[in-house]
Amino acid sequence: MPDLSQIVKAYDVRGEVPDQWDESLAELFGAAFVQVTGADAVVIGHDMRPSSPGLAGAFARGAAGRGADVTEIGLCSTDQLYYASGALDLPGAMFTASHNPARYNGIKMCRAGAAPVGQDTGLAEIRALVERWAEEGAPAPVATPGTVGRRDVLTDYAAHLRSLVDLETIRPLRVVVDAGNGMGGHTVPTVFDGLPVHLDPMYFELDGTFPNHEANPLDPANIVDLQARVRETGADVGLAFDGDADRCFVVDERGEPVPPSAITALVAARELAKDPGATVIHNLITSWSVPEVVRENGGNPVRTRVGHSFIKAEMARTGAIFGGEHSAHYYFRDFWNADTGMLAALHVLSALGHQDEPLSGLVAAYDRYAASGEINSRVADQAGRAAAVRAAYADRDGVTLDELDGLTVTADDWWFNLRASNTEPLLRLNIEARDADTVEKVRDEVLALVRA
Repeated sequence: MPDLSQIVKAYDVRGEVPDQWDESLAELFGAAFVQVTGADAVVIGHDMRPSSPGLAGAFARGAAGRGADVTEIGLCSTDQLYYASGALDLPGAMFTASHNPARYNGIKMCRAGAAPVGQDTGLAEIRALVERWAEEGAPAPVATPGTVGRRDVLTDYAAHLRSLVDLETIRPLRVVVDAGNGMGGHTVPTVFDGLPVHLDPMYFELDGTFPNHEANPLDPANIVDLQARVRETGADVGLAFDGDADRCFVVDERGEPVPPSAITALVAARELAKDPGATVIHNLITSWSVPEVVRENGGNPVRTRVGHSFIKAEMARTGAIFGGEHSAHYYFRDFWNADTGMLAALHVLSALGHQDEPLSGLVAAYDRYAASGEINSRVADQAGRAAAVRAAYADRDGVTLDELDGLTVTADDWWFNLRASNTEPLLRLNIEARDADTVEKVRDEVLALVRA
């Protein structure tokens, strides 16, 4: 019996292939997905990992065996799959393990219109069915199985994104893109085709073994090559995509990283210019600058827990025009409330290209505070150490505590959030303050409690 508790996560399926799951299990997931969603048709895509085509094909067989017609869109980014789910109004499944190492693979599932499938929205039921069928045997095929066909949506996806941002009148820009051998190498050439952009591609060869570096741009080690290329060539901007190209990380003309919170604030200001008074979602680890900029531009900031299912739920509930996370996930009402790093990147190019300042000058207005970045501590007793931190600050004058997601402690000139990892024995600490010295002081004080 496979141990699905190890691979069915809060928002997706993810594990090592073939040790933790394989094509036979993928076929059961396809059947269960159709059973739980009640879909009569589904769309399926996959990334460039060696195991992805086989797993996606097995999922398609399982879905068709339950009577659903399958549209395979083949190689795609995760946001391209979301585009297909939205434009075709079909539930979808994307085979990817995002930035994880090559031996991993997974499934990101959504309902029609790119609505998320997570533990509380169908994933728990899918897991229960797969566990039952793995033990008892797969259900008998329906009398009339579904069909399996293919469709290419890359051109339509690119056209939709470009219809949402004015790029035709920007000044010429030199743009370095590091695709990390992931799906950005597949999507960027089509999206950028014909724009007034000199594209300098890095690691565009699709290779799920990631021969150059991990496709995780939030790890500083993985953007070193991009930073060097931007500096060497005098480029205007550098963009780095993760493995499934749904996240985008930005470096300025000096090769310096631009915090995702600053990108969130910049895009929020642009979106609010189109829809004054609209709501913008931000998770509780984004910078103070995000709600400040939203209010300054006449918008309504709404704070949420970390995680795409919470962001998307609040987007739907509030009718928000945009949402952003500290992890470089960016969500758009015009993209079915789904996340697309590519659209955020196009906003950056448009903002940069419609004025004469360098990117560092442009984003300075949105990057107002000092921050620690995420600091991870491996601890045996997550709950106990978090409780010790809470006790230390509970009665301190001038601070407030909230537990929307982990523990957030806020003072006049700093705040920190301490959250337990869902998948590892880690406590994750994020700190922001008005200056770097205060960040260091708060960091040392909290880590002394966490690592005691």
